[in-house]
Amino acid sequence: MAHINLLPWRAERRKQREREFFMQLGAAFVAALLVVLLWVFWMGMRIDNQNERNAYLQGEIKQLDERIAKIKDLEKVRQRLLARKQIIEQLQANRSQMVHLFDELVKTIPASVRLTSMKQNSDSMVLYGVAQSNASVAEYMRNLDASPWMGNADLDKTEIKYRAGRMPYTFGLSVKLSQPTEEETGKTPVLLQGNGAPAASGSAAVSGGAAK
Repeated sequence: MAHINLLPWRAERRKQREREFFMQLGAAFVAALLVVLLWVFWMGMRIDNQNERNAYLQGEIKQLDERIAKIKDLEKVRQRLLARKQIIEQLQANRSQMVHLFDELVKTIPASVRLTSMKQNSDSMVLYGVAQSNASVAEYMRNLDASPWMGNADLDKTEIKYRAGRMPYTFGLSVKLSQPTEEETGKTPVLLQGNGAPAASGSAAVSGGAAK
């Protein structure tokens, strides 16, 4: 015997399609939610990784800044040491120069001239003294110009002050100091004693020249 379905089959089919549609929609929503969660998790991992890298770089930068500060401090110390070394070398050179200068003062001063005072200012020296005549002063200036350690003698003043004296003329002149080489002087450097004082002959000559 044949069975005939008298129920509204079209309505049942429509409801079934609606159920299938909502199921598919729910599945799509769940899938989209999972994708979003995975993307947020992945971005969070990348952000954390980048923050760790930034923290590492900041630590390295801080260490480099500390090293740079130490290098700057060492550079300042180096500059101070170089300045001290230069001053010490200059003092050593000037000590030897003064020995030669006193020796040259004894050699260049004529018998008719006597020095009363002198003053050194950097690379120049001012000499004051008395002389028998202007010719004696001119001879002294020529001797200074011929010296390898002094030159460019310039007369500042000359006048008669002691008319009744043996050396009536007073004078003042300035000379430029120089540091010649051994080839220019044609001599070996003046040797100093163990205590740093010049040889006795040089000091004695200076005393003798001043006593004239």
